[in-house]
Amino acid sequence: MMITDQLILNAKVYNSYYKRFETANVAVKEGRFLYVGPLGAETFIAAETIDAEGQYLVPGLIDIHLHIESTMITPETFSYGILQHGVTTIVPEPHEMANVFGVEGVHEMIRASRDCKVDMFYAIPSSVPATPLETTGGSIEIADIDELMETEQMICLGEVMNFVDVIRDPDCKSNQILQHVRSKYPGLVIEGHTPKLLDLDLHQLIFAGIDSDHTHQSIEGLTARIAAGMFIEIQEKSMTPDVVDYLIHHPVSEHFCFVTDDVMTDSLVATGHLDHLVRKAIAMGMAPEDAVYAATYTPARRMKLDDRGVIAPNKTADYLLLSDLSSFMIEAVYKRGAQVYDRKQPLPQAEQEPQFPAHFYQSVQLAPLAAADFAVPAALADGRYGARVMMVNNVSTFTEEKHAEAEVKDGLLQWRESGFGLIATFERYGKNGNRAYGLIGGDTIKRGAVATTYSHDNHNLLVVGHNAEDMVLAANTVIAAQGGFCVVCDGEVLALLELPVGGILTEAPLAETAERVLELRTAMESLGYDHYNPIMSISTHSLPVSPALKITDLGLIDVGAGKVVPLLFPLGEA
Repeated sequence: MMITDQLILNAKVYNSYYKRFETANVAVKEGRFLYVGPLGAETFIAAETIDAEGQYLVPGLIDIHLHIESTMITPETFSYGILQHGVTTIVPEPHEMANVFGVEGVHEMIRASRDCKVDMFYAIPSSVPATPLETTGGSIEIADIDELMETEQMICLGEVMNFVDVIRDPDCKSNQILQHVRSKYPGLVIEGHTPKLLDLDLHQLIFAGIDSDHTHQSIEGLTARIAAGMFIEIQEKSMTPDVVDYLIHHPVSEHFCFVTDDVMTDSLVATGHLDHLVRKAIAMGMAPEDAVYAATYTPARRMKLDDRGVIAPNKTADYLLLSDLSSFMIEAVYKRGAQVYDRKQPLPQAEQEPQFPAHFYQSVQLAPLAAADFAVPAALADGRYGARVMMVNNVSTFTEEKHAEAEVKDGLLQWRESGFGLIATFERYGKNGNRAYGLIGGDTIKRGAVATTYSHDNHNLLVVGHNAEDMVLAANTVIAAQGGFCVVCDGEVLALLELPVGGILTEAPLAETAERVLELRTAMESLGYDHYNPIMSISTHSLPVSPALKITDLGLIDVGAGKVVPLLFPLGEA
């Protein structure tokens, strides 16, 4: 008889190669699958025997595109949270922390991940800053990429975001990075960010070495990308009925996987993580076998993680036991053959000590603001002018540019009489004191104010509001907390999430953070914010690679043109 560490009997085992379930027994030895087949206790002597009693045995889920910082919790807390949802391997890209602290931020995120139960294979941030049109706390240069490749286990070059310059400027920083990586590290996977691009623009990005996209997909964009050889990473906002139907009825299973990208903490606790996407795909008509494939096999192959994503001999023994396949009900999670989660007896999260260097808790170098800081200067003669307005869209993080009229009087924009709110951003690293202003409308707040240092990707202080008094209170509450998210109305703080680690993370436990995030969401909605994810929506108002009109400390950004544009212009012009 053969000695093994674990024997799982009477399971319906998922075979990735045939995309089907087969009743079998499974032997595990030294953290890897040894055997899958009919042989059982008559052949193996196991230290642990599990009778699966007909439960479904599937590989641990693999998420290859996400940002831990989007949950605003630490890697350890994140690991604790996603294990409960069957995620055993992830590829995080820490470009949020890199925007605050540069390469040191990447190293410290990796260091904070080393003892986590979930395997975390990090991506090198390629776009820090995302564009030259913003001020950040740090940057990632070619020398930093080389240093990370030499000192850390980096699995890919993270999403190249500045698609405008890649297409139009052969000498831009992004192209220099792409050329360097392709020359020095020819086998390294390169991830992309290519919203709405088609035809020649799309093909130029692929020619530059960018061969994946995780942004919001349409049928037209999806088919164009797959036809050109791109790998598609489907996040929830792309799971529209037409897109999912296309994935079901066309032979494209090798060309896509599911990813989460950004998940709020309250959604993680209440709804789930990658398992939520699998569950949703099944509910939308995708065969469970195909949904599991897109959350295990294809992401592993994309990242060249050939040791996992499959239940087969010599593969890493990361697996889930499901009591029901159609609802993807997870009963237990195993990592290298050891149980790390049991639905019947979930483990509480342990308290954690401070995990980062002392200066990571002192990153907001910005003096308190006053009402005068929300008076918008306009070096123009008194009169009425055309104005660019950032219009928030409740079905996307994309915004639209609208032209309206606004008045200038005594050198100030009379924004409170414009019919729109004010959006302002303040450089918070103590580098230049830049600030910029704009008008905002659409599906955003209708009263009060919101302030945050969690503003993609530069993480400067972003404030949106309808009166200076509330904007001052919200902004100064965040500054005093060394970072965070604050919602104010009529002089009262309605919700506050303190984010003292780099102004973007908290070390509070998962359940507590989820409660605070839900309070933020509820408070923003009470002020009239109409969006499926108001926190993500407002935090991307400062992301100058996400269409169409955004704001940084340098001013309003026309994303398509890749340039700063004026807030005001003569009537009849644009």
